[in-house]
Amino acid sequence: MTARLCRLTLPVALTLTPLVALAQPETPVSSVIRPQVPAPASQHAAWTCLLKKYVHPGVDGLNRVDYAALKANPADRAALDSYIAGFANMDLSGSGPVEFAAWANLYNAVTVRYIVEKYPVGSIRDGYAFGGPWKKITVLAGGQLVSLEDIEHRILRPRFHDPRVHYAVNCASVSCPNLQTTAWEAATLDQDLDAAARAYINSPRGITVADSRITVSSIYNWFEKDFGGSKQAVLDHLLKYADTGLAKEIRANPRIRGYEYDWSLNDTRKKAPTP
Repeated sequence: MTARLCRLTLPVALTLTPLVALAQPETPVSSVIRPQVPAPASQHAAWTCLLKKYVHPGVDGLNRVDYAALKANPADRAALDSYIAGFANMDLSGSGPVEFAAWANLYNAVTVRYIVEKYPVGSIRDGYAFGGPWKKITVLAGGQLVSLEDIEHRILRPRFHDPRVHYAVNCASVSCPNLQTTAWEAATLDQDLDAAARAYINSPRGITVADSRITVSSIYNWFEKDFGGSKQAVLDHLLKYADTGLAKEIRANPRIRGYEYDWSLNDTRKKAPTP
């Protein structure tokens, strides 16, 4: 483990603008994400530093997090707290790539902090017979208190209308799309979201085809509406990002027959299989 420290870089644009009507539909992010509208270069530097230090890509395509090491490092935990605190009065009211990246990064940072506080755990859902902690995990952002539930379902999904939201937020679980090794940034958001979608869809966690049977992540069931509102629309979405071989298999078996999801913690304790 490297001894470097992840230092706080205060976010830019700390104008207080309280959020109102969070569920009000706005312009789809796909129509507003443009590389020529970069986020402040230093805005998410502290988060990127932490991600590079504690997120470890596996040979099986799953990025695992060394929660134990982060818990044992008071300086980096303080840096994480400071990064999250920087969102308290930030202007997050817009519907462009800067705001998308900010909300997604905040969601992921708060999730990591929650796991570290509870660690060791086997799943983010430990202690919950049904559902999980997302309504109870709160943070001050954009001038008001919001929960992880709010960020995903009252802000990111209805405001940006982009199914790639589901590849941007990470629920600390094996079957979730990866927590990236760098923060989301507005300048590269569109291509990075596409890359995240491709990585997930072309992994067994996203889709498997065996014995003429297509099994996909439960994400495509829970949020079918976001992916077009039908199983065929989900298949069309999968085909958009599938590699040539996988796309051929999908077209040969064009029917979803099952859903799977593993809520086990995406922890470095869960070793990758030998390739």
